[in-house]
Amino acid sequence: MSLFDDDIRLTPLGPLPDRPGATTAFAGHVHPAWNIGANPNGGYLLALAAQALRQCTPLQPDPLSITVHYLRPGLAGLPCRIETQLLRSGRTLSTVRATLEQEGSARLELLATMGHLGEPDAAPPPLLTRAMPDIPPPEACLTRSAPAQGVALPILDRLDIRLHPDEAVPGAAGQARVTGWIRFTDGRAPDALACLLMADAFPPAVFGLLGMVGWVPTIELTVHLRRRPAPGWLLGQFWSHDLSDGRVVEDGALWDSTGQLVVQSRQLALVRQA
Repeated sequence: MSLFDDDIRLTPLGPLPDRPGATTAFAGHVHPAWNIGANPNGGYLLALAAQALRQCTPLQPDPLSITVHYLRPGLAGLPCRIETQLLRSGRTLSTVRATLEQEGSARLELLATMGHLGEPDAAPPPLLTRAMPDIPPPEACLTRSAPAQGVALPILDRLDIRLHPDEAVPGAAGQARVTGWIRFTDGRAPDALACLLMADAFPPAVFGLLGMVGWVPTIELTVHLRRRPAPGWLLGQFWSHDLSDGRVVEDGALWDSTGQLVVQSRQLALVRQA
């Protein structure tokens, strides 16, 4: 079992839901290794909560569309409880909601459509897609740096993130965009839950425009999974054209090692400059 799988492991506290309206709860632990500064990374918390959703729909294990609202920061190193409710159960799609709680307070609220992505080599060619950007290979890119971002990054012990050389220095890109490669440090292959994590694991796009921005906490994040990723590096690109009054809308995409688009995302976040 990889470190990621171990750190999102959950224990059901009752029978799994078998009909719409049924609820169940899961117990877990928020591991501090996924922190950005003192706070758990939002993508990690999303993957942790999504692990509960997929257990509620074992025949439809992939969150095709998932939206999460971050009500309060998660608490690293402490247990959590995830309450789930099966809202709709169908042959190909099901809808599930969840609340991640710690110390008696809701931290995340999720709503997801669950389905099955199929295998990477079995999916038909897309009629429309977003082309993968052309960047240097991982060995020619620069490792994501905690000093460059101005915040401690324990998460880099779990994730290997290599940034485009023109976008790795604070403010060097001259635009709100960040591009690079990502994989687990222990060699685990990417899957649907990994994609949820990696859609929120890069430096914020405004890093390329504003420089050191420290922690940019997410208010709301929506992730659409488009294909099951092939093994190997994922390439991510994240950008923004909307920053106003301390809030930014950031769009993003992930491509797998075969060049296929596997994720599209959008989030609303706060910008707190260092």
